[in-house]
Amino acid sequence: MQDTEQITRRAHMPFSYLIFFFFFTIFYLSSLQAIQEFDRIHGLPGQPQTPQISQFSGYITVNKENGRALFYWFFEAQTLPSKRPLLLWLNGGPGCSSVGYGAAVELGPLKVKRNGTGLEYNKYAWNKEANLLFLESPIGVGFSYTNTSSDLAKLDDGFVAEDAYSFMVNWLKRFPQYQARDFYISGESYAGHYVPQLSELIYERNKNTKNYPFINFKGFMVGNPETDDYFDSKGLVEYAWSHTVISDQIYERVNKDCDFKLFNNWTSKCIQVMDMVFDRYRDIDIYNVYAPKCNNAHPSSSLYSKVKQKQRLLQRTRTPAGYDPCYSVYAEEYFNRVDVQRAMHASVINNGKWKVCNESILDIYNNTVSSVLPIYSKLIKAGLRIWIYSGDADGRVPVIGSRYCVESLDLLLKTQWQSWYHNHQVGGRFVEYQGLTMVTVRGAGHLVPLNKPSEALVLINTFLGGHKLLTNKWK
Repeated sequence: MQDTEQITRRAHMPFSYLIFFFFFTIFYLSSLQAIQEFDRIHGLPGQPQTPQISQFSGYITVNKENGRALFYWFFEAQTLPSKRPLLLWLNGGPGCSSVGYGAAVELGPLKVKRNGTGLEYNKYAWNKEANLLFLESPIGVGFSYTNTSSDLAKLDDGFVAEDAYSFMVNWLKRFPQYQARDFYISGESYAGHYVPQLSELIYERNKNTKNYPFINFKGFMVGNPETDDYFDSKGLVEYAWSHTVISDQIYERVNKDCDFKLFNNWTSKCIQVMDMVFDRYRDIDIYNVYAPKCNNAHPSSSLYSKVKQKQRLLQRTRTPAGYDPCYSVYAEEYFNRVDVQRAMHASVINNGKWKVCNESILDIYNNTVSSVLPIYSKLIKAGLRIWIYSGDADGRVPVIGSRYCVESLDLLLKTQWQSWYHNHQVGGRFVEYQGLTMVTVRGAGHLVPLNKPSEALVLINTFLGGHKLLTNKWK
C-alpha cells in the first residue's frame, strides 16, 4: 500500500511542477513587462503626434558595488519590430553623447528642432531598418553616472568596453525578446575604438557560454572612425594639405618634425607645428571642410590646443550647407529642460547641466590603445560582417587615413574601387575586400547620417541586409 502511494505521489509530481512553472512564468513575464513599461516614454515635450513611435529610455546598472549606470534611449523598429535586427549606436569623443548626436541630430526618428523648442520626425531614421538602441557611454557622458568618483580615473578603452558589455547583457535581461535577435553595432569617430573593442569582447565571451550569456552578434559598421594613431594622424595632415587648408611650408615642417609612430609621445616641435595645422581650421569647419561654420556655438579653448591628446575633440557639431550648423547648441537646450528629463526618466550630472560633449572626459581619458587594426584582423577571420564608411569632406578623421588603415590589413581584393549610385547620382565610392567593405559618401563630413541622411539610410539597409550597393546609375 505504501509503495502504491509513493508511486501515485511521484506520478503527480511532474504535473504539479508544470503548474508551478506555468504560474512562475506568468509572474516573471508580468514583472518583466512592468519593468519595461516603467522605461517606456509616453511622449516627449514638443514631439509630433504622428507617426506613433514606440520608445523607451532609462538606466542600466553596470556595476552595483560602485553605483555605475549607463543611460539608454531605445526605439522599436517602425515596421515588423519582431523580425528586425537589434542595432546599438555609439558616439565617440571620448565624452560625446549618443543621445545628443546619434539619436537627436543624426539617425534617430526624433530630431531636435531649431532652438531646442521641440522635436520633428526624421524620415531617414535608421529604425526603419532595425530596432535602434542608443547608449551614452562611458560614465560621465550625458545622463550616465557613477557614485564612485575614482571610477573616472580608470577610464580607458578596456574599461569602456567592459561597461558597455555589462550594459548589453543587462539590457537584454530587461528586454529578453531581443536576446536571440541578430545583433549589430555601429558608431562614428572615437567609437572607431569603442565598437571594435566591444565587438571583440562579445566575440570572445560568446565562446564561453558556461560563464557568459550568448549574444547573437553578427558584425559592425563604423563611420569616419579613429582606428590607428599613426595612419589617422598621417591622413589628417595629408588631407589638410591636399585640400588647401595648410601651406606647403607647414606640410613640409610636419613631415620633418613629426613621427606619428611615437604614440602619446610627440616632440615639442611636432606639437608646435600641429598646433599650426589645427589653427588653420579655426575659421572653417574641420568636420566638414565645405560647410558653413556655426557662429553661435559655445567657444572652446580646447578645440585646437589639445594636440598632446592627438586632438580627439569631437565636442561641437558643425554641419554642411542645407542644414542648420548649430544643432548641438539646440540639443543642449532641449535636453536640459526639466520636463524633457522627467519624460525620459533621466537625471543630470555635471553640476546639473547635460552636455552634448563632456570635455572633462577628454582631459582624464587614458589613451592606451594606439591601434585597433589587430582586432579587425581577428574579427575578419571570424567571419563577422564589417564595414567602414567615410564622409569624404571630413578633415578630422579623413578618408585618406581610413584608406591607409584598410590597405594595411593586406586583405584579398574582391571588387575594385568603384562608384555607387543613389537617385541616379554618384553617392560615393566603395571597395570590397575579403571580409571588409569600405565605402565613401560623397559630400558628407564627419557626421554622415546628418550630412547625407538618405545615402546613410541606404548604407545601413545594405549593410544589415547583406546586399551590395547599387553600381548601375539607372536602376
